Amino acid sequence: MPKPTPEQRGFARQLRHDLTDCEHLIWSHLRNRRLGGLKFRRQHPWPPYVLDFYCPERALVVELDGSQHLTPAGRAQDAQRTLHLHAAGLTVLRFSNLDVLDNLDGVLETIMNQAKPD
Repeated sequence: MPKPTPEQRGFARQLRHDLTDCEHLIWSHLRNRRLGGLKFRRQHPWPPYVLDFYCPERALVVELDGSQHLTPAGRAQDAQRTLHLHAAGLTVLRFSNLDVLDNLDGVLETIMNQAKPD
């Protein structure tokens, strides 16, 4: 894992303090090993990015995307980010905020299915 700079760690700390409503909702199900006994970290620095949620046991990243990710520029940035993370050996799951609000159980099931050991 790349080593974050002090600025990146500070930025991640600020993001943890300023979670969105959807991030709060999903974090309430991921924290304290509540989902399948898996340890997740929120707003985890992975230079040059900060990952919304990261499970080091499974090298699994869960990203929640707001409306800014639906633009062509947002999609292009997300694709570049995903390629970078895949190259580092991470699996990336992306969900829109609407997915979380409208189908939380389905989102959690998808995360669990991906996190199962082979």
